[in-house]
Formats: sequence, structure tokens, C-alpha cells
Amino acid sequence: MKIPKGLQPLIDDGAIDAVLRPLKSGKEASVYMVRAGDEVLCAKVYKDMAQRSFQARVQYQEGRKVRGSRQARAIGKASKYGRREQEAAWKNTEVDVLYQLAAAGVRVPRPRGYVHGVLLMEMIADAEGDNAPRLGEIDLTPERALAFHSVLVRDVVRMLCLGLIHGDLSEYNVLVAPDGPVLIDFPQVVSAGGNNAARAMLLRDVHNLRDSLGRFAPELVRTYYGEEMWALYEQGELQPDSVLSGTFVFDEHSADVEAVRLSIEEARREALIRQQGREEAAAQD
Repeated sequence: MKIPKGLQPLIDDGAIDAVLRPLKSGKEASVYMVRAGDEVLCAKVYKDMAQRSFQARVQYQEGRKVRGSRQARAIGKASKYGRREQEAAWKNTEVDVLYQLAAAGVRVPRPRGYVHGVLLMEMIADAEGDNAPRLGEIDLTPERALAFHSVLVRDVVRMLCLGLIHGDLSEYNVLVAPDGPVLIDFPQVVSAGGNNAARAMLLRDVHNLRDSLGRFAPELVRTYYGEEMWALYEQGELQPDSVLSGTFVFDEHSADVEAVRLSIEEARREALIRQQGREEAAAQD
């Protein structure tokens, strides 16, 4: 096949030897099957994103750390340089996260390097050596669905223990290898401790898995693993090997809105008194 423009520098530098065929093309990246020596790999070529896409990413990027103070200031100002840095940070996030997750035992494609803006990683193949199907493309027995759910929930827990949430997890971001499910696509990964929407995104991820696999194992539909693991995480008690039951007792007490309002008013009065005291002291000086 004709070598894509984004992969030509890797051919020129000898990082890969051949481009075998395209695997996937999306809004943010194109993925190709490539050969490096005797090994078949995936090459993820990121696409440059328009300003509209940056706005869509804001909810995911809240709480992320930027490597340099200059870059952080530029991103905050949304300058031309800042947008370039934001684009680079978005791409680098997946690379960094893949190495981190692989080291923690999460089932992800093993990264093989980041060359000329292209992510090289392990090819997840099926039993015949072709690219593995997505979870949403196959039918499962109830027993296999339950086993897959157990593996995926455990990986979500491992991620959360690292302070990370996938943020876009569904049956389309899980590949099915002969030995079980593998998580993919991490550029939108969320900071569990720094993002105000972290809990909502975690619950969405876990509920997506529950609903997808619940089609084959209906007993999963009545489970609340996301709520359970988040409660443990907030309490500082979540561990990679924490035993989860899938049950959760929801707080059904009504909020005392009037008490909250009175507390706010009292805090405002106290702040006003302190301000007046400071002004009077300044006037006397």
C-alpha cells in the first residue's frame, strides 16, 4: 500500500520496515498495521485537531498537569503557541498513560515507543493473527460475559488506584484477544483527583461496561461497581486487589436546603464583619 505521510519518517529512520494495511480511521487518529523486523505492531498516527475539538476536550483536561510552566501559561491564554502545546499534551498523554498502565498490570497494548509523533504499540490479534474484534462486535455466553466483566472492573480499579479514569470507556474501546479483553484509546484519560466531573465519568465508564455485558448476563444490570469503587476511593481505602461486591447503599436522606442557606448567610455576615474590621483598622492607621 502507499505509505501514509505520517509514517514516512518512521520508514526513513528505520523505526518500521513496512506499512501492511490500515486498521482504523477516526476523527483523532488513524491506526495502521506495520512491521518492524519480525514483529507486527500498531502505529497510531494522530491528526491535528481544530479549535472546536479543543473545546470538546476541556472537560477531560481539567486537573491534568502540564510539564512546563511556560506551556501551562500559554495553554491557559489559548494563544497559537498554547494551542500547539495543548495539542502536543493531548497526544503525549496517551503515550505516558500506556506505559504507566502496562507497568501496573492493566491489560492494555504494550507501548513500543513514540517516534515522530506516532505511537507504536503491541498489535492485539485474534487466534488467527488478524486484528482482534471489539467487544461490541461479538456475542458472548453468560459465563464469558461475567468473566470479562470481572477482568474489566479490576482494570478500572487499577486505573483508579493510579488516580486515572478512562473517560470514554465502552464496548468500542475494548478489544477481545484470545486470553480476554484489552483496554484501548486513552488520549482523553481523566484525573480522578483533579477533575470535578471525575465521579460522573467513572460511573459512565463502568455503567457502559455493565450495560454492554448485561445483554449476555442480565444479573450484571443490577450491580453498582462504579459507585462502590468511588466510595472506597474517596475514603482512601481502594486498593488494586480490593474485593468488590457490586452492591451499594444509596443515601436517600433529603438535603436540608434551609440549613445550607442559613450557613451560607452566616458565613457571608462573618466575612463582612471581618472586612469592616480591616477597613476600620486601616483608617485608624
